[in-house]
Amino acid sequence: MQTIRYELIPAQGTEDQVAVITFDETNSPVNTMCRQWQQELGEVTAQVLGDRERLGAALKGIVLASAKTSFFAGADLKATMRLTPADAPNAFGEIERMKKHFRTLETLGIPVVACLNGAALGGGWEVALVAHYRIAVADPKIQFGLPEVTLGLMPGATGVTKMTRLLGLMGAQPYILEGKLFNPAEALELQLVHELVATRDQLLPAALAHIATHPHAVQPWDDKTYKMPGGTPANPKIAGALTVAPAMLKKTTRGRYPAPEAALAAMVEGAMVDYDTALRIESRYLARLMTGPVARNMINTFFFDMNAIKSGKSRPGTAPRYKPQKVGILGAGMMGAGIAWAQASRGIATVLKDVSAEKAEAGKAYSAKLAQARVDKGRMTAEAQQALLARITPTASAADLAGCDLIIEAVFESRDLKAKVTQEAEPQLAQTPEFSGFFASNTSTLPISGLAKASSRPEKFVGIHFFSPVDKMKLVEIIRGKQTDDETVARAFDYVQALGKVPIVVNDSRGFYTSRTFGTFVMEGAAMLGEGIPAAAIENAAMQAGLPVGPLAVLDETALTLSVHVLDQTRADYAAEGKTYTATPGELLVERMVKELKRPGRAGGGGFYDYPAGARKHLWPELKPLFEKPGVEWSVQEIQDRLLYRQAIETARCLAEGVLTSVHDANIGSIFGIGFPAWTGGAMQFVYGTGVERFLKRADELAATYGAGFALEAKARDAIRDFQPTY
Repeated sequence: MQTIRYELIPAQGTEDQVAVITFDETNSPVNTMCRQWQQELGEVTAQVLGDRERLGAALKGIVLASAKTSFFAGADLKATMRLTPADAPNAFGEIERMKKHFRTLETLGIPVVACLNGAALGGGWEVALVAHYRIAVADPKIQFGLPEVTLGLMPGATGVTKMTRLLGLMGAQPYILEGKLFNPAEALELQLVHELVATRDQLLPAALAHIATHPHAVQPWDDKTYKMPGGTPANPKIAGALTVAPAMLKKTTRGRYPAPEAALAAMVEGAMVDYDTALRIESRYLARLMTGPVARNMINTFFFDMNAIKSGKSRPGTAPRYKPQKVGILGAGMMGAGIAWAQASRGIATVLKDVSAEKAEAGKAYSAKLAQARVDKGRMTAEAQQALLARITPTASAADLAGCDLIIEAVFESRDLKAKVTQEAEPQLAQTPEFSGFFASNTSTLPISGLAKASSRPEKFVGIHFFSPVDKMKLVEIIRGKQTDDETVARAFDYVQALGKVPIVVNDSRGFYTSRTFGTFVMEGAAMLGEGIPAAAIENAAMQAGLPVGPLAVLDETALTLSVHVLDQTRADYAAEGKTYTATPGELLVERMVKELKRPGRAGGGGFYDYPAGARKHLWPELKPLFEKPGVEWSVQEIQDRLLYRQAIETARCLAEGVLTSVHDANIGSIFGIGFPAWTGGAMQFVYGTGVERFLKRADELAATYGAGFALEAKARDAIRDFQPTY
């Protein structure tokens, strides 16, 4: 066998035997439920049955173990990516066969013990659940659980059925519907793991000791006295909670994520029937999800694309990995203060500089506030809080930046101001024979190559674009200027990963990738308002499509004045090149809101929305008489297509122009940076999930009706086809 080893070893203190099943997939760092493993699971089950018949009572138990550093990684996701709806019957059959083997092993009447030497996630945890008794290494870094829902799937290899029967309908929900993970100590508290040991070497002796003292074993649900924790759906309390659960779930998923809805249905339906029937119900729901488009989209992006980034596929050159020691930040406003927190919480010495000591101290106070909230919730000790704050040195003196291996400017979006602070701080960078410091701009829109003109070493100048609020946003966009060298980009990449954040790498252009594409989304929303479509229809259709908020609400939050400032800067830049910039209808409407109607956005008192004190925000009533046109035809689908296609088209243009160089950066950047709906798998996966030809046809229809923003040039069409992934 290529994925499983099988042997009989002496039982503890007797001449009896114990069967040891060791998972060890050839040429793979982890064990997966690949097709070979599924076949060999059947073979090893047959071997156990043969030995049970041959040895009778002398076969005392079964041990499940792993030869890898983790216990078991789960399903073969590449194989899942190749499935189509037509494969659903076959998928159902394969799931049922695997579960039949699980059922055979756990109903022999002898104890099955799982030795959990490392992580057991998804299908891996379901393999662990075959055991009657689970022993784990007491390492808090080890993770167990069922994260399938985060990939558009649900646990379907007994996970839903068993976790529901072990924890109850209410107790199991966070672990099934939200994919909540847990470590060995938490698993012990939940009674999902029964024993902890200090080292891997202690696992097998502990398993043999348990087998020696427990000659007979049945699963809890096979015991005649079994009752579901908390009660079945027939229990009035459970029934009451379940009547609102689907509505609460729909509020979160907006009907775009079938996995949690299917998992909830399988939990409830399975709780009303016997165990074996519950397993079949679970298999049917999983087979439908596995062969559907949302799972394919989400697996592609949240597994394959994310792993591509984590493994450094976007990291250029061969420079050794870099770990930042001392990093300076220029500007202690909201962005600079947020970066200081991100650094200090990861153990990086931080110099936070502003024009005055008071402003710098105010920036440090932001970290004190965030840390105190964690202390109050018991998530951080007072000692850890003090250590974190001690890493931040607030200052008004550039001299305190001396020896920094990286300095990041996070000042206002003004070229002159950025040039001034660059020239003031750059001489303080570390300069030794072993290490040359580098400089970064946190600009969100201004081209890096232009900003690098203020630098004495443009090859060591890079863009590192954080998103606000920094403590919550995972994405960081690294921008390579025309002269930025590979080593500097690689170090920026390592710096971002050292913060525990997700880096994407893009080439220089106006707005880079995220701001440029985000701009198309909000301006398309503004354009629709200008066409006479009701504001409420635009906002609600956007959220029903899975966008976190509507485009008008986003414009308010980011400040309409900022959009107008960017527009004015763009016009000026074009004029300096002897060109004239033609503003889009959306840009002109936003400009009118600010300059004529005096509606600057939330921070300025109101924009598209009013923000009454102590009450919920609501759309500005004047939008209706000012912009709405009763005779205008619109549909929810048309609004959603315009918002999603406009961003996907701009993403394809970024690939065609070389602003983006990979689909994984595009997908991850669009979801984590600009809130593109996760069910699509990101802006480029939205194209591929729709189907290239179908997408291009719809884009042409939108271009014919709504103009050049949707018109895909030949180069962009070629890029869509050239970058299409294969599995």
